[in-house]
Amino acid sequence: MPLKADLDAIDWKILRELQQDGRMTNVELSSRVGISAPPCLRRVRRLEEAGIIRGYRALLNAPALGMDVVAFCLIGLHHQADAELKTFAERTRGWPIVRDAWMVSGESDFLLHCVASDLGAFQTFVIEQLASAPNVDTVRTALTIRRVKDEGLVAFPA
Repeated sequence: MPLKADLDAIDWKILRELQQDGRMTNVELSSRVGISAPPCLRRVRRLEEAGIIRGYRALLNAPALGMDVVAFCLIGLHHQADAELKTFAERTRGWPIVRDAWMVSGESDFLLHCVASDLGAFQTFVIEQLASAPNVDTVRTALTIRRVKDEGLVAFPA
């Protein structure tokens, strides 16, 4: 698959480092990738402006904040017309328990990543909001046992 951006080896190093630690200073980043600070900053800004770097955020420890249940929900809709898909996608934005949502192909239409304080809160969400939402046909849930891998979303070329 061809790249959608013109990136050189330094750009890839910058992306790899920032994906691991988005809080480092530009001076630290430039040292890690082997260039001076001013061109490093220009490259980071170019990557941000191109939309390759979408933003920065803190990764929170959900259990330490009392959010002990992580689950995935596979949602099938009665109708998959474009308007119906868009309506459901928009509805997911209003559900705080849904942390990530994807439209998927196959037996289901959506995959939802949910985080809740406890099993009761998750069950209430599934029964009262998700399963009762207009056009929802099927809801299959999978409670997680433990996270076994936690990497950034992009794998880098060797």
